[in-house]
Amino acid sequence: MTRRTRRVEGTKIVRRRAVPAVLAAALLLTAGCSSGSSGGADPSGADGSSSPAGTAARSSPAGTPAEQAPPAKGSVKVLRTVATGLDSPWGLAPLPGGDLLVSSRDEATITRVDEKSGEKTDLGEVSGVSPSGEGGLLGIALSPGFASDHLVYAYFTSASDNRIVRMLYDEKKPAGEQLGAPDTVFRGIPKGVIHNGGRIAFGPDGMLYAGTGESGDTGLSQDKESLGGKILRMTPDGEPAPGNPFPDSPVYSYGHRNVQGLAWDGRQRLFASEFGQDTWDELNAIKPGDNYGWPEKEGTGGGSGFHDPLAQWHTDEASPSGIAYAEGSVWMAGLRGERLWRIPLKGTKAAADPQAFLEGEYGRLRTVAAAGGDRLWLVTSNTDGRGDAKGDDDRILELEVK
Repeated sequence: MTRRTRRVEGTKIVRRRAVPAVLAAALLLTAGCSSGSSGGADPSGADGSSSPAGTAARSSPAGTPAEQAPPAKGSVKVLRTVATGLDSPWGLAPLPGGDLLVSSRDEATITRVDEKSGEKTDLGEVSGVSPSGEGGLLGIALSPGFASDHLVYAYFTSASDNRIVRMLYDEKKPAGEQLGAPDTVFRGIPKGVIHNGGRIAFGPDGMLYAGTGESGDTGLSQDKESLGGKILRMTPDGEPAPGNPFPDSPVYSYGHRNVQGLAWDGRQRLFASEFGQDTWDELNAIKPGDNYGWPEKEGTGGGSGFHDPLAQWHTDEASPSGIAYAEGSVWMAGLRGERLWRIPLKGTKAAADPQAFLEGEYGRLRTVAAAGGDRLWLVTSNTDGRGDAKGDDDRILELEVK
């Protein structure tokens, strides 16, 4: 495998040769798929009004096609516990056929969970991970070509930075030896005891997206030359993706504090969850090149030049982590809030006030992932040092949602 490591100097982006023009032209049509160009509402259409906790503005930009909203009230049914006894789970990646890969932040391992029996198989430890504070082995994602290349991508904290690697997964090898050596595709994301970001996902355009944090240095979020406090968009090899808003840069949006969740709706528009500081947590509709305000503002009403969130919560009600899209709504896991939030959408606006489910029933909730149709996977986070772990924590649940 050819090693393509992106170079940085002190978290400043070092410009590299651009993607060849032929490839850029071929991918340019899909580059802005998250911006609402597929016929829905423009995510920049925020009215700037202040919203109370757990509420959102519901106006629609003028002249955009109407979209049918889901019911204002939904429902959640816990169908079963899929697996128990997980240690500091963080990332989740459903495999073709139904089984699940889950990463352990503190153990730096990836485990395969049999979706039917809950049996766990250790794939192996990811070398180079340096767990500390909120850092460690974080998000994982399957290559778009996983059926043929068998590559698993991971975002982790090393001794010097946060980085993204890919590993060959060979399930024919013995348990504990199924992961190949990490091949670094992107490095130099600022690390800290806090605010390491960590969520990665391949978008509908085949590009790799990563949510980063500002590592406690708030000034990085507004610095477009820094990789901290950003959503990044790159090719699977770690190069700036064609069509990005800033020339030869992986930066897709900026002004973020600590991005924790990434998900796309049925029209290929990107949404992201984000930790606030003391006042407002956020769910944002992401528009390429937009500034989401941190540290100049937190929540709505930040004035011109900043993109307001589509919904916000007091930090004790959310402290959001992973998000998923299903049944016309974004579903957002809450850590400190210990609940699952449903945010019904109409375009890139909330169609009704967010609704909370499972409040306090399973403790801290870390990751939620689409399982197809009206099903979700939900991962708890009670063994991360901040939760109240029960005997069978942590666990994966299967939900039916409306």
